[in-house]
Amino acid sequence: MKGSAQLQWQGHALELLPERAIWDPAQRLLLLADLHLGKAESFQAHGIPLPSDGDLGNLNRLLSLAERLKPAQVLVLGDLIHSRSGLTTELREKLSALPELLGCRLRLIGGNHDRGSWIAGLSAEPSLAAGVWWLSHEPECAPEPGCLNLCGHLHPVTILGRGHDRLRLPCFALDHQRRRLLLPAFGELTGGHPVGADLERWLIAEGQVLPLGAS
Repeated sequence: MKGSAQLQWQGHALELLPERAIWDPAQRLLLLADLHLGKAESFQAHGIPLPSDGDLGNLNRLLSLAERLKPAQVLVLGDLIHSRSGLTTELREKLSALPELLGCRLRLIGGNHDRGSWIAGLSAEPSLAAGVWWLSHEPECAPEPGCLNLCGHLHPVTILGRGHDRLRLPCFALDHQRRRLLLPAFGELTGGHPVGADLERWLIAEGQVLPLGAS
């Protein structure tokens, strides 16, 4: 797949996509985490002026992926929304229409930012297994030795260079010891947390997923 990288686990393949999502071709499962929809409106409610057009870009990117890949399911690994204060009537209407626009079932594993919010037709689910993948929002220990935990929450980034030449890039990060793959945040207004160089990493830059490895 153009610009993507492949990860093999126990004989199963995952495509790491430059759109900051994961594609499981065998199960036709599209995975993403941490959209934080409504974040601008949440900040505006507290007097912080942020532009409100971020959600449109995130949703259009998701719809483009679904149009290209034709998934059987789209599963969000938590933090679909940023807070209840940002869950406006307009955003509720967009979320209500999303499964039909995606052309498949939309599921949500509840994240810490989703707590206390009700979204029609989209109940937050607990962590669950999908084949050899253990899907969660926060990092967890996979219940079976052959499973790999796919999770969000940490918004992993890698910092390259120093000073004015420093780059801060979103990344996928694989912790072999803990059997855990961290997904970058799908949302544009999310920030990120640097991950250690001991993890195997794939950087996302200029529409490509670039393997960095571990040191």
